Amino acid sequence: MHRATLLHLRVPFSFFLLPVFLFACAVCRASPVSESVIVAFIAWHLFIYPASNGYNSYFDKDQGAIGGLEKPPPVSRELYNASLLLDVAGIAVGTYAGWQFALALFIYGLISKAYSHPLVRLKKYPLLSLLTVGIFQGFFVFMSSIQALTGKLWSELVAEAYWCIPAALSSLMLIGSYPMTQIYQHEEDARRGDQTFSLLLGIRGTFLYTLFVFSIATVGLVVYFWYYFAHTWAWAFLLALSPVLLFFLWWMKQAFANPHLANFRNTMRLNLLSATCLNTFYLLLWFTML
Repeated sequence: MHRATLLHLRVPFSFFLLPVFLFACAVCRASPVSESVIVAFIAWHLFIYPASNGYNSYFDKDQGAIGGLEKPPPVSRELYNASLLLDVAGIAVGTYAGWQFALALFIYGLISKAYSHPLVRLKKYPLLSLLTVGIFQGFFVFMSSIQALTGKLWSELVAEAYWCIPAALSSLMLIGSYPMTQIYQHEEDARRGDQTFSLLLGIRGTFLYTLFVFSIATVGLVVYFWYYFAHTWAWAFLLALSPVLLFFLWWMKQAFANPHLANFRNTMRLNLLSATCLNTFYLLLWFTML
């Protein structure tokens, strides 16, 4: 496999998507060394997410920066084949956690392909693409991970608020934050004819939208931790997110004065800070609940 293909798979980018899985592990109090946890982690973060990254890169053929890759190299047919191979391997790994989980991985793969494939290209439609990413990377990943970790049926999971509320809040956080990941790609997206939600809002609108929706999601999670866990966890969650809020407000002020600062590097700084804070919080919650 060539270096360009490996770069486009963007395996380290899975770190930014890890909070949803860790949240699911914490909520169901799964043993970190259980087979289901190991299988689900490997399937999502080492196979399915990189496959999605590679497939998206192959059809986008970006010339400018993309998530986790400031200077993407040219794509080749090898990337397309590698992404499909990783999808199949991820589903095969997922079967060790049950056929329902494997089916969920297959469905996620189909949706991720519809997001970027030219025959469908959900990415062209601002609201539809936003909801697709938010629902499938949030609610769907959370609930399918819970299903794999607990062995419960989907019908059982969707009938309980204990599972549905954090799954829905995970989606709301992604719906709020996802446009920020597109804020530096306006020229590239416009050139391809992809009317992303961030492009529709503009730079100022994207910042204000994210601040509003993310704040609602944060309040919802605070209430969830307060009610289902303990008051201290609600306060701890706010403390964990405080560096993210401070950086975001600082960056918003700078970008309003100079729109060129709504760039790749600041976006990746926000992503890294947010993922690090959330991953740390959910890990602490998870291991404390064992």
